[in-house]
Amino acid sequence: MDTTVIPTAALRIDAQRLWDSLMSLARIGATAKGGVCRLALTDLDRQGRDLFTQWAKEAGCAVRVDEIGNIFARRAGTDDALPPVMTGSHIDTQPTGGKFDGNYGVLAGLEVIRRLNDAGVRTRAPIEVAVWTNEEGSRFVPVMMGSGVFVGAFGLQDVLAQKDTEGKSVGDELRKIGYAGTEKAAHFPIKAYFEAHIEQGPVLEASGTVIGVVAGALGQRWYDVVVTGMEAHAGPTPMELRKDALLAAAGLIQGVNRIALNHAPHARATVGWINAHPNSRNVIPGAVKFSVDLRAASDDVLTAMDGELKALCDALRGEGRVEVGLEQVVYFPPQPFHDEQVGAVRRAAARLGYSHQDIVSGAGHDAVYLARVTPTAMIFIPCKDGISHNEIEDALPEHIEAGCNVLLQAMLEQAGVAAS
Repeated sequence: MDTTVIPTAALRIDAQRLWDSLMSLARIGATAKGGVCRLALTDLDRQGRDLFTQWAKEAGCAVRVDEIGNIFARRAGTDDALPPVMTGSHIDTQPTGGKFDGNYGVLAGLEVIRRLNDAGVRTRAPIEVAVWTNEEGSRFVPVMMGSGVFVGAFGLQDVLAQKDTEGKSVGDELRKIGYAGTEKAAHFPIKAYFEAHIEQGPVLEASGTVIGVVAGALGQRWYDVVVTGMEAHAGPTPMELRKDALLAAAGLIQGVNRIALNHAPHARATVGWINAHPNSRNVIPGAVKFSVDLRAASDDVLTAMDGELKALCDALRGEGRVEVGLEQVVYFPPQPFHDEQVGAVRRAAARLGYSHQDIVSGAGHDAVYLARVTPTAMIFIPCKDGISHNEIEDALPEHIEAGCNVLLQAMLEQAGVAAS
């Protein structure tokens, strides 16, 4: 290995090594359609964790595991008492997941460490790469489980007791795969946290931009809605006398869409699940249940959207044909990222000559929880057609390389380079 010290401003990652690592990890749980199914705390998850741990140790890192199974790989700094500069993501996937969601952030962090080793660069502060447990929430709830426990959003014992559809608990499955660690599952001082990720949306690709400088994540309010009318025969019942729950729900759903359009450009409103009863061809629907997902970049806008949804429900009740029940089931406040760390990403992209734009994250990420306890920023790269949580999820090698180069430079800026 060439240990000649390279000026840090000229330092670039080994793009082929990063790509090869991504493809090697993707073989664990590979699907016939080219994606990955590696659910949290399964044997496939164990294999992925083992591979990362092996690679991290080969790179000279000290590896520790906490009580919820989060993995931390640490490259020592010259002043190892300083809080680390951390990066990371997750390696669990959706049942029909892709090669890059989460995995990219973990292996980009590992590539940063490998490249620093290659170049003989020593940082003042330690560098750490985290693998967070069960970010996806596809086998166990809650989502973003490991990072949530780490920052205190969830109680450890409550989470360890959560069960999957087969009645298997988080705690038992952690022990089964050998990742029930002894390190306390609680946050410790961290100087800065960065997370590299595919965008999972179409904005960067549509604008031809390489780097998304993520200023924060949208807040979310989720609701369960029940519209109750009355079942009746589709033939004998005149239109003007019907109490059609589905017709009423359809109008409400259109109103949900208008709420987001009223608060463009960063507001989102989605009805993603619907169930009509009795769901019979010749019966007027008597009850409809559906979900509403509202998202916005500021809490003021999210609160305004909440008020507009309630007003729509009140207006529908006032017509006297149906009853409307509305229950909020999830609330995540908008999470702005830290100006200094966002600036570090922006400066790195500019120095490297990559096109870049500010962007907000419409999805939840472990970084959203980390931002509660340490200055945080994210780096987005385009993904093909904005598609994610899908086996055809894809990203260009040159974008994978660019995002990791930005991560390397941003982390170096924050960690500091020791004098040679």
